[in-house]
Amino acid sequence: MEAPPPRGFSEEQFRAACRELDQPAPAAGGPWQLLVESMGVRIYRLYDEQSGLYEYKIFGGLADCPPKLCADVYMDLDFRKQWDQYVKELYEKTYDGEKVIYWEVKYPFPLSNRDYVYIRECREMDVDGRKIWVVLAQSVSVPQCPEKPGIIRVKSYKQSLAIESDGKTGSKVYMYYFDNPGGMIPSWLVNWAAKSGVPTFLKDMQKACRNYSKST
Repeated sequence: MEAPPPRGFSEEQFRAACRELDQPAPAAGGPWQLLVESMGVRIYRLYDEQSGLYEYKIFGGLADCPPKLCADVYMDLDFRKQWDQYVKELYEKTYDGEKVIYWEVKYPFPLSNRDYVYIRECREMDVDGRKIWVVLAQSVSVPQCPEKPGIIRVKSYKQSLAIESDGKTGSKVYMYYFDNPGGMIPSWLVNWAAKSGVPTFLKDMQKACRNYSKST
């Protein structure tokens, strides 16, 4: 038996992500606002008063991409470098028995790039006979990954992803996302990232699934 990692995710966190696939759309006038509906993707946001930033929930689908393939593509860091144009650097290393991911994201000039240090876990869940793949990620502080000059470290990052079959040849997808990018981010960039960046990311991922020929 392997010793449990010093940090990680609870069973309840995985189950909570699964439940989101069955949730009705957040009520109009409620705390979650519909930000955009585009390319079959609905994006909601919730204002977080403590940070002055937004949390996001994304509901959508990936046609012709079965859920296991989606999860494999999403988890494959080397392959992501090929299809995600915003990746500057991305790798996984083990520090003190814990697998940690380092990720540097390209930001448009004149803004500084951002980098993330985080842990993640993928589980194949069985929920009343339904197979759901869940990926959870959260930022961690690791002394072996100090901040780099000229790059702003994102110290608060949380993401969850739940994927299941859409009943045909594709997948139904739920994603939760929050990060605090630090520094002064112009509101146009925040809006662009939410309204265009996320649907484009899903479209790119759909294309990546079709090109994913690596044997698993």
